[in-house]
Amino acid sequence: MSDPLLLSTPQGLYCPAGDVYIDPRRRVKQALITHGHADHARWGHGLVLTSASGREIVQHRVGPKSSVSGHPFGACFSLGAARVSFHPAGHILGSAQVRIDVGGRVAVVTGDYKRGQDPTCEPFEPVPCDLLVTETTFGLPLYRWPDPAVEAQKIDAWWAENQAEGFNSLLLGYSLGKAQRLLAMLNPERGPILLHGAVLPFQKLYRGAGIDLPDANHVNAERLRETKGRALIVAPPSVVNTPWMRKLEPVRTGMASGWMLTRGQRRRAGYDKGFVISDHVDWPELLQTVEDCGPEEVWAMHGQREAVARYFAEQGLRTKVV
Repeated sequence: MSDPLLLSTPQGLYCPAGDVYIDPRRRVKQALITHGHADHARWGHGLVLTSASGREIVQHRVGPKSSVSGHPFGACFSLGAARVSFHPAGHILGSAQVRIDVGGRVAVVTGDYKRGQDPTCEPFEPVPCDLLVTETTFGLPLYRWPDPAVEAQKIDAWWAENQAEGFNSLLLGYSLGKAQRLLAMLNPERGPILLHGAVLPFQKLYRGAGIDLPDANHVNAERLRETKGRALIVAPPSVVNTPWMRKLEPVRTGMASGWMLTRGQRRRAGYDKGFVISDHVDWPELLQTVEDCGPEEVWAMHGQREAVARYFAEQGLRTKVV
């Protein structure tokens, strides 16, 4: 029996042939990082390897004490007996799938990924493999994303409606990735665009990477006075019901997330408006990815792991929940 390509350990996914972890949950001496979100890129690792276009973002996340090496998409390098390469995942700028080849057997770890249109990051590329480790955040048939262009029109109409009634518009999305995608969807001629401080450093990183984003300023008291009732403010969801948010009044809130597909979720969270914009695959995209990659085995991570593993087991594939 051949040695395993990957193992599921308390630290996270581990490749014995390369003595390396992928998006480890705990500190390790050597890590392959798919992208710069905090639940994937953690502080304290020794050597960190990631994509070239994601290197600055990952370095920002893991801190200056970790050595971060960036590798161009598709370029192979060796770690022990493993041949490794990064491939675009389409989740955020620089987000990568990890391809690991050991003696001709190939595993691909998708990390977080999406296949929808997004001008702020490299588009997803399916990578053929024997073992596919896929995220399953929205891994149920009810999750089917609308056209992003239609959601952009809805955001613009909501902003215009708020302006007509004298309200600021607070558009909520995670500070890294989602905020930049939302900015690229906005019509800058509609009015002034302001940013929460948590969005600013990533705005600079994206622009430095050549991503075209509209002009936007840090929100402060003076700019709020100047733009009262006209501004759209992009901020992370954590600002809801805080003193900072109360400074924006009169204000209406809109949340951009795949979770906004269901009215109940939007109602329970108390947002004035929900926009269905996700940086993860929906159900049809998940099925298409497995078909495109052609694996014999599928491992399901995050979200709807059990449901996805059960579905692909019924299709005749070996499956595992990790």
